[in-house]
Amino acid sequence: MTTRQADEGLASVVVKDPAEDDWLKLLSTPGPGHHEALQRLHDLLLRAARQQVSRMQPILGTIGRVRQDDIINQAADEAMVSLLGKLSTFEGRSRFSTWAYKFGVLQAAVEVNRSMWRHRDVPLDDVIEPLAAGASPEQFSEAADFSAAVRSAITHTLTDHQRRVVLALLVDDVPIDVLAERLGTSRNALYKTLHDARKRLRAYLIAAGFLPAAMTPEMIR
Repeated sequence: MTTRQADEGLASVVVKDPAEDDWLKLLSTPGPGHHEALQRLHDLLLRAARQQVSRMQPILGTIGRVRQDDIINQAADEAMVSLLGKLSTFEGRSRFSTWAYKFGVLQAAVEVNRSMWRHRDVPLDDVIEPLAAGASPEQFSEAADFSAAVRSAITHTLTDHQRRVVLALLVDDVPIDVLAERLGTSRNALYKTLHDARKRLRAYLIAAGFLPAAMTPEMIR
């Protein structure tokens, strides 16, 4: 075996099973093994996305295999772009492959939710669900009073935009990515709107006596 053949054999071993330090070096630095490392990473993300889509099969209904494959590939591609942009944030608290796998899983969940809402109307009106019912007359009365207070707070303290966002995200469970796309805004902007709306609702309910003035972190969430 020549020296060149030995070097090529060693390089193939590194690409086949990169060590934790090698992952970062190979992915972030153009050179020998860079392309192969990118391919291995994409394969890993495909496996992660495929597993997550399989887990979410019950909500996919009758969606065909071709569409599922599209979702899996889209998730892997998006996860790879996101991961490569965050390589510098990897702190080594877990194996790199474990850290990377989560990108594929989370993006697959996003893509599944986005796909399921793609052809559905996103409710952006101000319709509020009926009052909650308790198990006893006393509980029903308390639940009805609280529901009425929440409805009043939503109606009178929130702006039209805040009301749409709160109802869509918290009542109708619209995925935030879908809502951002429909409203022509960003996830961060919607999070800010939701945060401001929750502050207004809490202040109203505290003033009305439905929430204690001293809020614990658990109550605020």
